[in-house]
Amino acid sequence: MNDNYLRLIDANLNRLREGIRVVEDIFRYVYNDKQTALKLKELRHKARTNNYIELLETRDVKNDVLRASIKSEQNRTDMNSILIANFKRAQESCRVLEEFCKLISIEDSENFKYIRYELYNLEIVLTKITSNSK
Repeated sequence: MNDNYLRLIDANLNRLREGIRVVEDIFRYVYNDKQTALKLKELRHKARTNNYIELLETRDVKNDVLRASIKSEQNRTDMNSILIANFKRAQESCRVLEEFCKLISIEDSENFKYIRYELYNLEIVLTKITSNSK
């Protein structure tokens, strides 16, 4: 597979797991919600492929043309805005992974589709919890 495709997959796997981890930690440490934190942890652990070493070899952080943050990424007003931003980050990454994994593994593609839809459902429930506690 093209190294640039692998680099894209690597970046989106990282983005997906990071986004889920932020949401997971909100429900683990702020809300002490074991059930929700465990569900998010399960999804984060499902967010992987079998070619870790190959992906790692294509990583090129130094030459990432969009490495610097933009203003909207630096602006969060409250915990709810953090939660929403990280749900969106994770969902968008899932969609990219779903599409590009079709080139290497339909099973992986379907796994990322599953994670994406689980995140859509969790977003509905969990944003209500955080918006009610402002």
